[in-house]
This record gives sequence, C-alpha cells and structure tokens, in this order.
Amino acid sequence: MCGIAGIMHHEADRPIDPDRLVAMAAIQYHRGPDGFGWKTLPECGVGFSHARLSIIDLNPDRGRQPFRSDDGRYLIAHNGEFYDYKRLRADLTSRGYQFATKSDTELLIHLTDRLGLAGALPHLRGEFAFALYERQAERLSLVRDRFGVKPLYWTMTAEGLVFGSEIKVLFAHPAVQRAFSSEGLYHQLIQTMVPGTTCFKGIHAVQPGQMVICERHDGRLQVRVQTYWDLDFPLTDERPQRSEKDSIEMLRHHFVEAIQLRLEADVPVACYLSGGIDSCSILGVAAACQQSPVKAFTIGFDDSDYDETAIAREMAAAVGADQDILTVQGSDLYDHFARTIWHTERSIYNTFTVAKLLMSEYVQQAGYKVVVTGEGSDELFAGYPQLRLDMILHGMDDATPAERSELEAWLQESNRLFQGNLLAQKRLDDPALTDRVGFTPSSLQSWLSSAPQAMSLLQAEHRQRLQGYSPGEAIAHTLDPQQLAGRHPLDKAQYVWIKTQFESQVLGWAGDRVDMANSMEARPAFLDHPLVEFAVTIPPSLRFRGQKDKYILRETMRELLPETLYKRQKFAFMAPPAHTDPAKQKAMLGLSEQYLSPKAIATAGLLDQSTVPALFDRYHQPETPVAEQVQLDAMINHLLSVQILHEHFIATDIPKLAEERARKLGWQADAVNQRDCR
Repeated sequence: MCGIAGIMHHEADRPIDPDRLVAMAAIQYHRGPDGFGWKTLPECGVGFSHARLSIIDLNPDRGRQPFRSDDGRYLIAHNGEFYDYKRLRADLTSRGYQFATKSDTELLIHLTDRLGLAGALPHLRGEFAFALYERQAERLSLVRDRFGVKPLYWTMTAEGLVFGSEIKVLFAHPAVQRAFSSEGLYHQLIQTMVPGTTCFKGIHAVQPGQMVICERHDGRLQVRVQTYWDLDFPLTDERPQRSEKDSIEMLRHHFVEAIQLRLEADVPVACYLSGGIDSCSILGVAAACQQSPVKAFTIGFDDSDYDETAIAREMAAAVGADQDILTVQGSDLYDHFARTIWHTERSIYNTFTVAKLLMSEYVQQAGYKVVVTGEGSDELFAGYPQLRLDMILHGMDDATPAERSELEAWLQESNRLFQGNLLAQKRLDDPALTDRVGFTPSSLQSWLSSAPQAMSLLQAEHRQRLQGYSPGEAIAHTLDPQQLAGRHPLDKAQYVWIKTQFESQVLGWAGDRVDMANSMEARPAFLDHPLVEFAVTIPPSLRFRGQKDKYILRETMRELLPETLYKRQKFAFMAPPAHTDPAKQKAMLGLSEQYLSPKAIATAGLLDQSTVPALFDRYHQPETPVAEQVQLDAMINHLLSVQILHEHFIATDIPKLAEERARKLGWQADAVNQRDCR
C-alpha cells in the first residue's frame, strides 16, 4: 500500500528530471512514509517514483519500488495488494521464474512476461492501482482494480502524460494546469460525480476495471481506454437456479476465503467495527480464522440517534475481540474539515468523512497499518435505503399496490433521519437516466434534485458556461447500456450506484483517501472479486425480503451475530448534521465566516456573492423543514469544500510545496538505491 507517480514524455529522447519524480513522491508522503524510490528509462522518456508503506516484505531495500525487470523490458510502480500471491509465485517459480524479493509487486512482472498484461489481469486478486511500462511496445498502461478501491489519476500536458495516486501528485508537476472546470465545480455542489472525471480541468480518473493505455506514435502520445472487468449481472432469464440453502453455503465459502486472504500481512491486522452486520460478520470470521483476540476499532458519536457503539460492544464481547472506541465530539469535526479536504480532493456532504480521518489517525497511533473493513456489502446485498426503494417501486412484480405502498411507507419512516440526502424529499425523473436505465435511480435523485439550487450558487461565468448542461445526462452517457439491458431493476440500481457514488464516495473520500491520510491500509473483504462474481447471481428476493435488507447475508451469518444485530435494519454510517448540535453548528458557521465571507468568495471566483448569503438566511429560518435543513447542511459543506479546494490546490504553489516536502524529508534523487529487481 503506497503512492505512485510517473511521467511519459511525447519525445522518447527528452530526459526525465529525477528531482521532479522525487517531489511527486514527497507530496504523497502520507501514503508511503516508510521510504521512497525512483527510476527512469532515459532512452524511453519514462520515469516512475514511489512512496512506500511497508506491509509485505518489510526489508527497506529489497522491497523498494519502482521495480525494473532484469532484462529491462518492464518498469512497474504499484499501489495496493495482490492476494493469493504466494500460490501464484509458487506456480511461476516452478516454471523457471526467479524472484528477487518477497514483494507481491514482483509477481506482476513475471505474470506479464508469461501471459501478457491482458492475460495477467484475471489472475490479480485484490485492491490495486499500478503503472506498467513495456519497453518493446513503447506502451504505458495505467490499471485500476475492479471497484476503484485504490485511486489513480492522469492528465496530458504539452510535455507528455503525468500520473499519480492523488491529484496533488499531478499538480506537483509544473506543466500541469491547476484550475476548476465549470462542470466539475457544479458536480462538487451536487455530490455525485461523472465517472472518470474530477473537479479540475484536464484531470481524469482511471475508472474501476479499466486500463488507460498510452502509446507513442510519430513522436506524440495517444491514449485509449480499455475495460478488462465489469460487474456483469446476469440477464433476468439466465440467472442460475439454486436453492436458498445452496446460495447460503456458497456465500459462506467465498466470504470466509476473502477474509482469510485479507488477514495475510507482515504486520498486525485489525478490523473496523460499527454496529452493522457487515463489519460484525467480518470480525466474527476473522476471530475464528486467527483463533486469538482480534483488535477492533469503533467510532462513536455524541448523539444517540447516530451512535452505534452499544451494539458494536455487544458484537465485540460475543467474539472476544479487543475493542477500542474513539468517541468523536461534534464540534471537533469542523476543526479538522480543511485538513480532510486536502486528502479527499473533492467536496464532502457529511462530516463522517472527517470522523473516518480521525479514526485512521487513532488506529495508526495504536500501532496498526492494516484494517479489514465492510465496504461493499450494502452494494452487493441492497443494504442502502435507496436501493431497497428501487426494488419496492420497480422490482416487485408480484406485490400488490397496497403492499408496495406499505413497504415504501415503512422504508421512509425507518430512514427519516436521512431524508434530504440519502432519500429525496420528492421523486425526480431525469429523462436521460430513465432512458438509459429504465427509471431514475433513487441513489441519484436527492443530489440531482439539488442541481437548480447548486447552479444558482455558482459565479455567473460558470453558469454561462453550463447553459444547456445536464448532470443526469452526463452521468447516463458513461453507463454501459449492455450492462443494463435485460437486467432486473434491483441489479440496475446496484450497478448505477457502484459505478457512481460507491467509487467516488464510499471507497474514495470516505475510504482510501482518509485512511491513507494516516498511512492506513483498508482491506474491504466483500470486494473480493470471486465473492462479487457469485453475489451478482443471487436473486433479488434473497437480497431484500420483506423488511429484511441483506437477507442472505443475515441468514449466512445468523449463528455468529447477536440476535439484536440479526434483527436490526441497516443504519447508514453518518455523522450528525450540523443543525442537530448547537456546538457543531457554531463550529460550521465559524468556518463559514472564514471561507464563505464576501472577500473569500470574491477572491476564489467560484461562487455567487449574492445567493450564498441568501442560502444562509434560509438555513437560519426556524420554519425550515428538517429534511430541507439536512440538505442545506450538505450544501454548506459543499460550499466550504470548494472554497477550501481552491485554497489548497489553486492558490497554493503545489510544485514548490512538493519540493519543500522533499527537502524536509531528506528525499534526494541521488540518494536512492537504483538496484533492479533481479
């Protein structure tokens, strides 16, 4: 688990500046504080660098990346983990391949040599983002894991292609433009992003399950994108027929195997534990696998409506876990808001992201580098209320109108705390999304419904550029119609969520970005791709049945879970909105005075100086409905976010900051061990 960076010039004979590579590694020191490395191929116009977090093969010299093959054909920089690497390593060794390190990264060089990159990818199991240069083909491939657990960005400049694990890594290169795009800025205020985009001009994200392939033709680099994996829900008339018992047994097999693989490390491994069945199931299986007490870390809030520590304690006690609880005070969250935005590199709507950053800091200070987490379960088994709402509205053909109405009323009432952000106040139909999906997914409705207000908050020049732009249409065009046609409505809803909010929000600013802010590797066991490839074949009726979300997971883990938890409905992990806590609201408003003052708004040139104060006037009115207050809380968080993003990444000289970081760390190009992987 690390941070990677690199450059490929248009001209093969144009030299790469090693000091620039080192600075690009230094700006992401938080991703890899255990050392750094760099390598260039001068005759190829290519150079990589790497900031290392030691998890596998702790030897500081032997495991240093980037790796170059002994014949000079391959150069690789890798962020993440390849599980099951010992079996693959043994297979390759039996075929005559020699390994110089114990690192899982070296595996990819030999797999590619034997099978080609396209042939190697199906064998890679885990969370990863890597860059691989193949000298003979003059080809650079940027590859991201199947779900986007690990981030990877790229941009094209006048000099060539620049890539890195975080956007700030690209900005550390002086040739990279630092400016908002109007579309990107707009999407920051409505939470949901267009897949593959960021809020900055020309800065692209490698999408999950894809390769960005860069090749040199006649002295110029050309980029193409290739998908190597997708969810591939079965067609409704081709879903495998199994008994419920068989489905439960198969899920149990895949789940236990996924956790066993993620406990593999050369450092201690802990678990995040909330009050949900996902993390509790992981903890229970991990405790059985280790046959010793597992360390479990839980976040608590000073608001009983949002705090889950009581049920987490019950689970920890049931499996004999060594539990540690961090209780976060509401006012503390805005004290660390700006620091969090430096790491998320995009807007956030709820401060649970800040709480996650504080938790990863707490875990790291306790001496842990690796945690197993529960992300992915809600996506696979319809845990979120938005997914269940789409099942109720569009996927229950056998239900009577009265039965659907009763279920919808139950769902809305049991999730009333999330009205205004997770669930829309009023139903919305986006023509482009409805045309592509068959309906407008509920997971996008609440944010798309805020689009008119968000537009009014933008500075006039940005509004002018956005005339005729439809955020729903932009998102719809990125969704593969072949993966939607002929699928059950719940499959469609899950597919859209996983391609949009899951990657950019759950795995992004609430996952890797705030975990790695404190050099903490998170391993989401539910995203083991063999488990996922089985889970997508499970019938919708086994994902959501009656008033039980994640029905099949509950039944699979029933003997392991306390009865209270087995019967409990999914509760979204969320920090209390600011309006629920006077101290927290005061902290938010204090931050607003700093970043949303007339002077600050005028300086950044992003927002409208008249509509922002009007929004605060509405926020302070006592008759404002609670659901609208929730949405206004989110909007203010977005406004704060974009202003802080401007301060961090536009107003700050990032190339200079990166150079200063390198000097402070003592990272120098001439001090790096250039030993090849032999």
